[in-house]
Amino acid sequence: MPRLVWFLPVGLLVALAALLGWRQGWIHANVSETQVIAMYAQQYLDDRARDGTGQGAQPSECRAVPGEGSGVWLVVVCGPEPHDPARHYTYYVTRAGDLARVVGPGDA
Repeated sequence: MPRLVWFLPVGLLVALAALLGWRQGWIHANVSETQVIAMYAQQYLDDRARDGTGQGAQPSECRAVPGEGSGVWLVVVCGPEPHDPARHYTYYVTRAGDLARVVGPGDA
């Protein structure tokens, strides 16, 4: 059996790993701030509904500021004005759009 046949499975695995790595990098590089804010605005509405304070909650109550901590890209702050600790959520988001930490009414 030729040597090429023996190395073909290894070559295919390397090519697959490279393709998956490129895809994840592409997704990571193309996550926009708007997408992250919209995603966590929906999470805010879900959290408020779960807590029983969802009436009157709107996605427009969310805004984002740049993150200052290690690994935190954006801090999405959601809640009505004036500040009400019982209905205020803060989401710390990584560059990939993942949730690093959430601070809500029970965490103050």
